[in-house]
Amino acid sequence: MKKLASKIVYNAEIMKIMSFFEKITGTRLKDCIIEERQFIFIVQPGMISKAIGKRGVNVKTLEKKLNKKIKIVEFNPMLKEFVLNYIMPIRVEEIQQDGNVITLMSADTAAKSMLIGRNAQNLRHTEEIIKRYFPQLEEIKVM
Repeated sequence: MKKLASKIVYNAEIMKIMSFFEKITGTRLKDCIIEERQFIFIVQPGMISKAIGKRGVNVKTLEKKLNKKIKIVEFNPMLKEFVLNYIMPIRVEEIQQDGNVITLMSADTAAKSMLIGRNAQNLRHTEEIIKRYFPQLEEIKVM
């Protein structure tokens, strides 16, 4: 039986932040995730450069007004491409998809350590975010 994606529900605070983001950037948002240290904004495909603004002006404005770090990610309906967009600016040499498992390959140990994090917390966090849109994802591996 196919698992259906759970519906994402927003409260008034998130709706206000999303509206503010759209007003500042002039783009349409797909999602907004509020975390302790940062806001993650998922923009519609093709909207990333407009959302960031010339020389990052929109990001700087948002960080100043919201008083938190801002991460803007471009949504892509293809799992592999969305994972690559999400982990930006970290570069990997290769990404493979085997069923519902994604494997990121990098010879750069600094990139690997940023992807994995202490006790694999960065990796598990990335999986959690990706599963919001691709619930069939089982695991992300780094090699």
